[in-house]
Amino acid sequence: MSKHFPVLASCLATLLVGCGSDSDSTSGPPQSSYLETYRPQLSYTAAKNWLNDPNGLVYHDGEYHLFYQYNPNGNTWGDMSWGHAVSTDLLHWNELPVALTAEKDAGGKLTQMFFSGSVVVDTNNTSGLGSAGNPAMVAIYTSVYPQGKTLANGQVLAPNTQSQSIAYSLDRGRTWTQYAANPVIAAPPAPFETEGQNFRDPKVFWYAPEQKWVMVAVASEKHQALLFSSKNLRDWTYMSAFGPANAVGGIWECPDLFELPVDGDASKRKWVMNININPGSVAGGSGAHYFVGKFDGTRFVADANSVIDKKPPTGTVYQDFEAASFDATGWASTGDFAGKTPVAPSHGVADNQGSQLLDTYRLGKDDGAVGTLTSPAFTVTSKYINLMVGGGRHPRLAGAGDGTVPTGTLLFPGAGFEGPANATYADLGWTPAGDLVGQKVALGTDADRQAAAGKLGAGVFNSFFGAGDTPKGSLTSPTFTISRAYINFLVGGGNHPYDSPNPVAVVLKVNGKVVRSATGADSELNWTNWDVREFAGQQAQIVIIDDNDGAWGHILADVFEASDQPAKPVSDETTVNLLVNGQVVKSATGANAETLNWRSWNVDAYRGKSAQIEVVDKNTGGWGHILVDHIVFSDSAKEEANWLDYGADFYAAVTWNGIPDGKRIGLGWMSNWDYAGNTPTTPWRSAQTFAREFTLRTIAGQVRLVQQPVDNFSTLRSKALYSAQDRSVAAGVQALDITPAPGQALDIVARFQPGSASGFGLKVRTGTNGEETVIGYDAVAGEVYIDRSKSGDASFNASFAARHTAPLPLRTGTVDLRIVVDTSSVMVFAGNEVVLTDQIFPQPSSNGVALFAVGGAATLKELTIWPLKSIWGKR
Repeated sequence: MSKHFPVLASCLATLLVGCGSDSDSTSGPPQSSYLETYRPQLSYTAAKNWLNDPNGLVYHDGEYHLFYQYNPNGNTWGDMSWGHAVSTDLLHWNELPVALTAEKDAGGKLTQMFFSGSVVVDTNNTSGLGSAGNPAMVAIYTSVYPQGKTLANGQVLAPNTQSQSIAYSLDRGRTWTQYAANPVIAAPPAPFETEGQNFRDPKVFWYAPEQKWVMVAVASEKHQALLFSSKNLRDWTYMSAFGPANAVGGIWECPDLFELPVDGDASKRKWVMNININPGSVAGGSGAHYFVGKFDGTRFVADANSVIDKKPPTGTVYQDFEAASFDATGWASTGDFAGKTPVAPSHGVADNQGSQLLDTYRLGKDDGAVGTLTSPAFTVTSKYINLMVGGGRHPRLAGAGDGTVPTGTLLFPGAGFEGPANATYADLGWTPAGDLVGQKVALGTDADRQAAAGKLGAGVFNSFFGAGDTPKGSLTSPTFTISRAYINFLVGGGNHPYDSPNPVAVVLKVNGKVVRSATGADSELNWTNWDVREFAGQQAQIVIIDDNDGAWGHILADVFEASDQPAKPVSDETTVNLLVNGQVVKSATGANAETLNWRSWNVDAYRGKSAQIEVVDKNTGGWGHILVDHIVFSDSAKEEANWLDYGADFYAAVTWNGIPDGKRIGLGWMSNWDYAGNTPTTPWRSAQTFAREFTLRTIAGQVRLVQQPVDNFSTLRSKALYSAQDRSVAAGVQALDITPAPGQALDIVARFQPGSASGFGLKVRTGTNGEETVIGYDAVAGEVYIDRSKSGDASFNASFAARHTAPLPLRTGTVDLRIVVDTSSVMVFAGNEVVLTDQIFPQPSSNGVALFAVGGAATLKELTIWPLKSIWGKR
């Protein structure tokens, strides 16, 4: 469960119409047609409102139970409760009433939220909460006390303390009773006493060899999994800790621990410790990684080849930053890099190699430093370039502008915030409300205001004044007529979208209805645009909203113009880039952490070509620095972790307790904390993936965790739309002559031989509007990928339109792909080795499928495409 705690406050009633709840968690689940645009047809979603982490997965009395983090009162994170659904086949789900509902006092303030956890069936009645004839289902979860709590024994828990509690059900999970002596673990054990606000997500299972219950929870910011034992689910004893290890670029969450046979051999068994991480995953943002090892009932020990050390890989060290200056090694500097040197680690920097590194925080301006550092040209001679990266997470923005703004005209005279000295916003024609009444136009240099870097002209809108982020209010423009294709403007400040509980946002109202919105990125001003062609000739207003008094609870805006061309944002990256022929072909950024981690670039496709490495810092906001160390040319990749899924949208992955045939089946939250609150769905937000079976398989001498859809997933198939064998795929794109229904879900099984092609694959959800999602294999790099850069709506997050890759060596001469396409997601199961899960948001009319090859011809050995029936069809 994420550690974020949005403060729930009243909405700006006249502007945020519908932000309150009209659901009643006690009267039964809300209803839906399940046919809305982007509604998944293969994966579970609540009928309405926000969900995230799956919780309490358990099989009992013929039903698979799926509990999950749920907000019964809105479409964004908040009021964390346990939603509930059941299934008899792991495919079709029935939403039940909320199991555990967030609690509030008489004034409406939260007193307890229910974070992630697990459920067990206490068959032997060890807890005494059930009976032999009616064993209790027992939920073990994290209680969060926003106002703190005084326990019966006098112990005082501070506000936002996270403790472990239990509740039980005697009616197959339909109603729940909280244990009277909660919490059962009030605080983390020594030496983790200071982690009381970061102690959560208990996964509990029965350990038969010692007839006891075992719990694994996390000290999330310490990157450690904590193991406890109990004989009765009520009294717990701390046993041991595991970690830190492998991926530590973000907090650890939602652990799982289970045993599986290796290669199906029951005599050879291993334990798997799964850990979810946010941020710092392989595709950016949140994700999951795992360890394979041994568990003796007390301690988990990972196998040596499952733990990846920080030592440099074998190869040639191209740059170690141990020289006296950057200039001494021939690197060219611009901006604040000029005349500066590598430095010794400080301000918490960890895991660097040697005694020095590149640290742009130490260029003399802390996070305010900007500039570039570019290596001399070199010839690529290795398969990989490995490098250590840390610092801010500000990725390169493909297609970013250089700051040149298309010609435009102000929407109305005061839209540029320019006026006479001491003018107020009202003097410029805006209508202020709340704390903005009487406020003078900000100049970006006011003593009581944060600087507004990036503004044009003298004036700017800035809601950071007086007590800083505390002021609230709104600013409404005069009415104007939409006369051109785009509205371009500068926006900055906090990232609190319009539909979040406490937004800081700019919205466009057409005929009184909000039709577009934008927010900041926890950064300074940058360009954005709205395509408004559909509203041509209509009356509109701009409304600037600040309803947030927390961190980054302010908004900046400037220069609202009408234009025939869209303005492009200027990159605010903190990156290390590989340039070939002057073009960026690889890029890496930090994870908002001072710990350096290895990144690996597969550069086999560029062997023999001239290249350069360039460090770029264009960010002056929070975490506006980058750390770089040891750049190594090598023929082996320096992996950071054993990733469970290489896509961007598989998080909080956990598995079911109690499945009778001993299979290990689980699922994950199909979203990413980078953009989860902004995805363009309503009245629901977020989905779980469909269920997957996990097995252990030996691959190239190493035991790895692999996944496939559950066996009965294929029962959703209808008559095949297309099949082919031994078909040549010439260089180029070949559309298939099939016509799936708009938004039709598909199950695609394909086998390719590379032939002379350097790359090949399929394009799905293609449309006449240029939309496409590409699933391909790079035969030179030995990687499978999903490219969603043209997949549809990506306007809600600058990093969403991206390509995600997974290593897949060509072991048998063929590439086997199973591709499951839903209304708003693509999952690729490749070679029974790796998986990628990505959300996409195409138009329903983008329903085409095509083959493609690059650099030569490939052979399509087999291809079958089945349409899939909706899991909601019986409703």
